[in-house]
Amino acid sequence: MSYTVFSEPAAGPPPRPGLLGRLGKRAVFAGVAVVAVAVAAVAVYLTGAAADPEPSSADSALAAASPSAAQVESSGAPASAPASAVPSASGKPSSAAPPAVAAGGWVPIDRAAWQAQVDAYKATQTDPVPAGVGNLAEFRADCQYSHSLADDPIVFPGLPGASHMHSFVGNEAANASTAPADLTKFTATTCKPTQDHSAYWVPTLYDNATGKPVETTGFRVYYRSLMNTSAGQMPMPNGLRMISGDAKKQEPTPRGARGQFYCAFYGPGDLDGVARSSNGNWPICGGNATLHFMLQFPDCWDGQHLDSPNHKDHVAYGAGNACPASHPVKIPAITFDIQYGAKGTPEGYYLSSDKEGKSASSMHGDAFVMWDVTTMNKRTKNCILQRRTCDDFGYQV
Repeated sequence: MSYTVFSEPAAGPPPRPGLLGRLGKRAVFAGVAVVAVAVAAVAVYLTGAAADPEPSSADSALAAASPSAAQVESSGAPASAPASAVPSASGKPSSAAPPAVAAGGWVPIDRAAWQAQVDAYKATQTDPVPAGVGNLAEFRADCQYSHSLADDPIVFPGLPGASHMHSFVGNEAANASTAPADLTKFTATTCKPTQDHSAYWVPTLYDNATGKPVETTGFRVYYRSLMNTSAGQMPMPNGLRMISGDAKKQEPTPRGARGQFYCAFYGPGDLDGVARSSNGNWPICGGNATLHFMLQFPDCWDGQHLDSPNHKDHVAYGAGNACPASHPVKIPAITFDIQYGAKGTPEGYYLSSDKEGKSASSMHGDAFVMWDVTTMNKRTKNCILQRRTCDDFGYQV
């Protein structure tokens, strides 16, 4: 997949029904100009946050990421937990044991590894910006479909076959038993740049008429700023696990609904489709349009945990161009921009997470983050902190 996004996503509350068809952003898929999803639709799963949180800074972020033993104990994570197998600032796996998981399901950060990454980040020099570089604060990885498994190493770690079917992109070794150290040991990936060792996955889409899977034909992962300022911006900590969306949600997704698939197309048209499936839940795209979906992840982190019992409480969405006091570390916001090689049919589709209801409301995404630390630090400094547009390999001109 080769395409370029030219507009900045909106932060804040999700759009009202009807805005989807009126606000647009321009993209190019495989060299074809495409009018894609509404800018506001990037926030399809954004949740509310404190209206006026205190802004975070690099120093407060480091302090939050290095809590005292008392703080760790009060959070539910063991104060004496062994360090996780998160790579060091050199990008090499540490020899430490896998992260301890408290009874409540909190996974503590390896504070030494994070301190090393922060120190390296502070010491990282920005590169000169070539003329003509855009001003969208983002970098990205362009990925292709890798494999499908009924596994979920975040929700059902160590339990192969315990999940509904997922379509994986990125790290080719990802399965139910994947731990952070595995992502640095087995680095074959379907993403560019290859320094992104992360695993990303979504529920598998099926053709309702045939029961056959419809796999992604393009999967762009943005790391971007959703705020109007990059003050206090920190890199993404390795080993972070997050989920966006709700796999258990089973609500109709008619034309104009939140959380629906949309049509990306060339020229004038209807993002909601020229028609709908017989159950109303799926668009039928006209012209050259195909089905797409966008998922927005949080951009603030508590600085203490790589995961939480519901895989969401350790991260939060910022508001008012700042992070809430409970999650003071400003991290790049992951956005999944997913393309399917399907136009829609009267019979429609279903997700593996909701075969019975056959709506799109259970669409969700998982991110198990693992980058070469030097690359993550450099991209965060060059692209997000300097608010410049970067593609898979650096500045985009």
